[in-house]
Amino acid sequence: MLPIFILLFCIPPPMALSLTFKKLPLPTGVTGPSSFAFDSLGRGPYVSVQDGRILKYKTATADFEDFAYDAPTRSSAECDGKTNYDDLGATCGRPLGLDFDPTTQELYVADAYVGLMVVGPEGGLATPLANSVNGVPFRFLYGVGLDPLTKDVYFTEFSAVYQLRDITQAVVSGDATGSLLKYDALTKEVTVLLSGLSGASGVAVSADGEFVLVGELIGKRIQKFWIKGLKSNTVETFITFEGRVNRIRRTIFGDFWVAVNEIIIINPPTEVTRPTRIKIDPFGITLLETVALDKEYGNTRISEVQEHLGAYYIGSRNVTVNFVGVYDTI
Repeated sequence: MLPIFILLFCIPPPMALSLTFKKLPLPTGVTGPSSFAFDSLGRGPYVSVQDGRILKYKTATADFEDFAYDAPTRSSAECDGKTNYDDLGATCGRPLGLDFDPTTQELYVADAYVGLMVVGPEGGLATPLANSVNGVPFRFLYGVGLDPLTKDVYFTEFSAVYQLRDITQAVVSGDATGSLLKYDALTKEVTVLLSGLSGASGVAVSADGEFVLVGELIGKRIQKFWIKGLKSNTVETFITFEGRVNRIRRTIFGDFWVAVNEIIIINPPTEVTRPTRIKIDPFGITLLETVALDKEYGNTRISEVQEHLGAYYIGSRNVTVNFVGVYDTI
């Protein structure tokens, strides 16, 4: 399949939002809501935050409570409300990607510092599944996606060179040491499916389990890796953007939401970011919806778009963001 180039500057103006925008405030001092998940009962969102926790939203009281954490060395006194992951990441953990198994109520977590984890229905300390591949420790895990049929877990290593604190350096250098990995639910083994990715970011498995999509934040594209069929174990370009691709989330209808941070050149070389949510079909051919979010988010980059019960939940790894943004019907 030939690459499909999406020129965000040339497409018609983004759709007018027919939704209201509201903020779900995080606890005092807590920032960086990176990724979301909802359990099979619709509870949530569960959200990964900067200080190493996974929080759960309580609709009845309209606030968040502690649900889980990844690092066994984490303490509330040392980590709660902290944003200095340069020094505290290894101690506090930094969950970046979340995905629920609706049949077991288990929450799978990609933690930048701790590794691939799973959290039981009652929360608490996560159980480690893997922290290395072929004897080499992971560096900077980012996204995670569960195969709805086999329960295999697909996840990304943003870079094999840079740590979370060095993401800007990785982008500037054009780092291409990222990987797409698979955790086999039966053998418990980790294998590398793709390497040489330029900032491996979001990951999502198709509804039929035929393929997995993986984003390249630096490469500004999404790759499709075929899991089954005649093309099994081959890769092709799914879609290409003029912005940085973050997470990918499958909808209940099998389409995909993508968080894209459009790069706008105002006075070369000055750049500004326009956070945008883009919905694409399972074939990477049709843009079903394109909505700019700069009215509410300004120049702040977003990390995830997730649709749940007609509302759109927006994540941002930025340490200045202290809320979960929700676009909802009136």
